[in-house]
Amino acid sequence: MEPMTSTGPEAIGRARPGVDPRIQAAIQGRKEAAESLLLELLPRVRNLVRYLVHGDGDVEDIAQESLIALLRGLPSYRGEGQFHSWADRVVARTTFAWLRRLRGTEARRGEEPAELMAVPSEDAPPDEYVHRRRMVMLLDRIPDEQRHAMVLHHVLGMSVPEVSDELGIPFETIRSRLRLGRTALRALATDAGGAPEGGAA
Repeated sequence: MEPMTSTGPEAIGRARPGVDPRIQAAIQGRKEAAESLLLELLPRVRNLVRYLVHGDGDVEDIAQESLIALLRGLPSYRGEGQFHSWADRVVARTTFAWLRRLRGTEARRGEEPAELMAVPSEDAPPDEYVHRRRMVMLLDRIPDEQRHAMVLHHVLGMSVPEVSDELGIPFETIRSRLRLGRTALRALATDAGGAPEGGAA
């Protein structure tokens, strides 16, 4: 991870109404606050990246790049909406950018058994960790375009228009991918011994 750098004079000393004091301190360039915040976010970042990509090979690298993007992007957080929702979108965009670069430089990888890497947070109950592992396994078996739409909509809670804007894909195409993804996940879950909790997510 890159060392903490100044966020610029426009961010220093500027109070953001409604922003958690620790987040405010990180925005202002305080190293300890930023490191503490990113350390807390790391399990969440890893889990989201793993939901979005097939297999574990690039998860750590993408997670580290996402943390750097979060650090650099902190001055842009205005306290509008939940911080975790803002952070999730930064991670998703970083992941999609990584995947685009990967597609531009490598042939598509062959199918290999994936070692599941859902990471439990300290306060997550064991059954939640098991559910995450199971969902990762199922997501690995549907096409990426359906997977990405499903994660943004059902995991991050984005509306269909928001997913459309985020991916730069027509609204009806997103609706179709969500419908196909839900159908595929239900079929896979049934084959594996039961539908996933909460429907699709």
